[in-house]
Amino acid sequence: GFHLSGTVTEPAMQSEPETVCNVAISFDRCKITSVTCSCGNKDIFYCAHVVALSLYRIRKPDQVKLHLPISETLFQMNRDQLQKFVQYLITVHHTEVLPTAQKLADEILSQNSEINQVHGAPDPTAGASIDDENCWHLDEEQVQEQVKLFLSQGGYHGSGKQLNLLFAKVREMLKMRDSNGARMLTLITEQFMADPRLSLWRQQGTTMTDKYRQLWDELGALWMCIVLNPHCKLEQKSSWLKQLKKWNSVDVCPWEDGSHGNELPNLTNASPQGANANQDSSNRPHRTVFTRAIEACDLHWQDLHLQHIISSDLYTNYCYHDDTENLLFDSQGWPLWHEHVPTACARVDALRSHGYPREALRLAIAIVNTLRRQQQKQLEMFRTQKKELLHRGVTSVTNLEGWVGHPLDPIGTLFSSLMEASRVDDEGFHGFSDFTENMGQCKSLEYQHLPAHKFLEEGESYLMLAVEVALIGLGQQRIMPDGLYAQEKVCRNEEQLISKLQEIELDDTLVKIFRKQAVFLLEGGPYSGLGEVIHRESVPMHTFAKYLFTSLLPHDAELAYKTALRAMRLLVLESTSPSGDMSRPHHIASVVPNRYPRWFTLSHIESQQCELASTMLTAAKGDVQRLETVLESIQKNIHSSSHIFKLAQDAFKIATLMDSLPDITLLKVSLELGLQVMRMTLSTLNWRRREMVRWLVTCATEVGVYALDSIMQNWFTLFTPTEATSIVATTVMSNSTIVRLHLDCHQQEKLASSARTLALQCAMKDPQNCALSALTLCEKDHIAFETAYQIVLDAATTGMSYSQLFTIARYMEHRGYPMRAYKLATLAMTHLNLSYNQDTHPAINDVLWACALSHSLGKNELAAIIPLVVKSVKCATVLSDILRRCTLTTPGMVGLHGRRNSGKLMSLDKAPLRQLLDATIGAYINTTHSRLTHISPRHYSEFIEFLSKARETFLMAHDGHIQFTQFIDNLKQIYKGKKKLMMLVRERFG
Repeated sequence: GFHLSGTVTEPAMQSEPETVCNVAISFDRCKITSVTCSCGNKDIFYCAHVVALSLYRIRKPDQVKLHLPISETLFQMNRDQLQKFVQYLITVHHTEVLPTAQKLADEILSQNSEINQVHGAPDPTAGASIDDENCWHLDEEQVQEQVKLFLSQGGYHGSGKQLNLLFAKVREMLKMRDSNGARMLTLITEQFMADPRLSLWRQQGTTMTDKYRQLWDELGALWMCIVLNPHCKLEQKSSWLKQLKKWNSVDVCPWEDGSHGNELPNLTNASPQGANANQDSSNRPHRTVFTRAIEACDLHWQDLHLQHIISSDLYTNYCYHDDTENLLFDSQGWPLWHEHVPTACARVDALRSHGYPREALRLAIAIVNTLRRQQQKQLEMFRTQKKELLHRGVTSVTNLEGWVGHPLDPIGTLFSSLMEASRVDDEGFHGFSDFTENMGQCKSLEYQHLPAHKFLEEGESYLMLAVEVALIGLGQQRIMPDGLYAQEKVCRNEEQLISKLQEIELDDTLVKIFRKQAVFLLEGGPYSGLGEVIHRESVPMHTFAKYLFTSLLPHDAELAYKTALRAMRLLVLESTSPSGDMSRPHHIASVVPNRYPRWFTLSHIESQQCELASTMLTAAKGDVQRLETVLESIQKNIHSSSHIFKLAQDAFKIATLMDSLPDITLLKVSLELGLQVMRMTLSTLNWRRREMVRWLVTCATEVGVYALDSIMQNWFTLFTPTEATSIVATTVMSNSTIVRLHLDCHQQEKLASSARTLALQCAMKDPQNCALSALTLCEKDHIAFETAYQIVLDAATTGMSYSQLFTIARYMEHRGYPMRAYKLATLAMTHLNLSYNQDTHPAINDVLWACALSHSLGKNELAAIIPLVVKSVKCATVLSDILRRCTLTTPGMVGLHGRRNSGKLMSLDKAPLRQLLDATIGAYINTTHSRLTHISPRHYSEFIEFLSKARETFLMAHDGHIQFTQFIDNLKQIYKGKKKLMMLVRERFG
């Protein structure tokens, strides 16, 4: 009855032959206590052969031959049979058993051996005694190996998933009341603590990955469940406490908040107002992932009131008077449970985990009723102090530790307990039959006739309670916790809870709860994250408010908007913090000095704020008043230009959907937001600025001609001069805009006039970048064009570069103003400086063009520009190019045929060409010397070519031949050390 053995045959596969395994299983009080199998497969869980044999025994009990315990069988044998039995046994297993058999025989024959001091002998087939601990067989070595392996994979290859499965296994064991649950968790924890990465991270000051952190959180929560087991023995609890304290004292033990920063005081047993709340932060030990479980070791279940709550649905007291603070019952006579909320909820989690769903549900209901009563009391309390608080404009935070994002996840625990019960509710409590059998209470059937719990309002269901407690938790005003991990956890938990809520279909009864809670949150003062005055460091409510808004909108739009608009604020970004910071409770001030900007999740928070605003804009389409209110809220509360730009684009998209005429109010909202973005980003650098400016013009175009006129008239508050001329005015004056707006002549002229005024103002402010655009924009108006030209001339002497001036000069020539082009070209020449070796400089083309222009205008103009060229250009090849062009054609031939001397080429012996020729020869001489100081043999042939070019220029002078010969002789004398080069010079030039 306590030992099962058998052979299990595994059929042959294609590659594997048939295998036969010998399996032996010991069991005790319906639990497998040890297993052996010859297959040798190692795993945390039993091999397939053990499972097969167990199932065979369960399903076909008649096929399994039952034997009495072996001691009974031996008792029935006589001496000869016993001898035969022992000898056969030794023969079958002689190699394994013989040494043991010999040793035992020696001991039995020895008078005073230990074996002879004890009566009787052990019988492995007879089972354990009733007091013996009985627990499932657990291969400890394998647990350690597996966890070690998963951890070494660092969360890749699904190892995180495997570890979560192990945690789930522990929870399953606890639910089955298997005492191995704690043992298995101990083995897992030991491996986690031995993870070499912990000390590495601590040394480097880096944080662990999020996935890994979440595993540690689950570890801490599981230990909390284990020490809160309502039926564990005291000595067991003290051994766990010792173990937990040992881990807790290791310096690499991870901290609860995920960072190595500030710590909160002990909050598990005492609410924040407790005696130890103000203790000095410097000497307070760090809170690790085990701290809460250690603190929970002090909790017990002996409280009579608690015992009554969890053990009966009929525990009520209708004569109780609702007058004192810490009541046992509410006005309906239902039991209340006042305990630090996360701790109370940890009890619920422990009851559920240890297989007491009924009890867990009763306690959960008592907690929710307590929270609802507290909410009511807080509202009444706030109403009496409201005037004073609002007058001071400050608030203290009542919760340093929010329930959403809390390490013990109190709201999640209540929500899932109640949701589980409501699923059971629908199925007529079938869900409980599994648990009740395990609890040995098969008589729970009476519950099928009690669909409503005794502690609930008339017509209330578990589902309603679940929804209400989620809303209470999400709306609680709480301080933003310290550290990146804790802050991300707040966001993550909030989003998880909301996504669970979104799966529930809202019926009329649930809408009532939404209404009730929204009204409370708006009026709830410092207890609510949506109260009128909140603390600057409160966790923002945007994500939650967006959910509330969409849920309430179809049923009560007024309340929906009220809630969402209240939630839009983001006080931590307000420039002046209210004096309220002094009103913080003393310990907050000591724990978190100088927090902002350590809001690590700020960018996520801001994008959630933007989402909320976008949701309201979408919903308000077509409602002028609401749109204006939403717009005001956005302008007041959103501080990030990129988010306002996103909202402007969203509004534009919603306003111009293809299926209908544009919504003009929403378009105006879009434009208004766009203008705000322009003002915000005008003086700060923003890489999306060009895109924003272009978009704004598109938006203004959709709004209409007056909007375009307005942005041009107020350009200086919105755009830089360059943007105003090159993007805004240019786009407005383009044909496509005129066509798009169906403008008549009068409207076109009005826009053009605004564009010209803008252009001239921009040219004055920033001539370098705007002059050309200004001239282009003013082309069609003579006076404006003259003004723009004058601005360019005034700026040319001081602020403009030669390239800007050349560009404008070429534009002038192109427009048919050659004399003006010439004037600008001469001004450009004064800014230019080309050295001897800059023979590929981009300005060379401009210089050649300027000379060609002067040449075409006449002798005087050419004469005026040549001295400027000689002064600015030191590059021989450029000078010789200009010289050649000037000698080939007569100056001023274009349109000057009437003059008598028009057919004459200019002389090289007279000014101005003589001056140019001398300068060119001089440049060749200087360049030659410069090149020879650093010349290498591979450049010799190139240098000889250069000298040939120089000779061509020398020969243009009437005594050029003599000059060149002297120049070459001079070179031979100075550079005679460069023998090879001078030999080449002789060969070519004599």
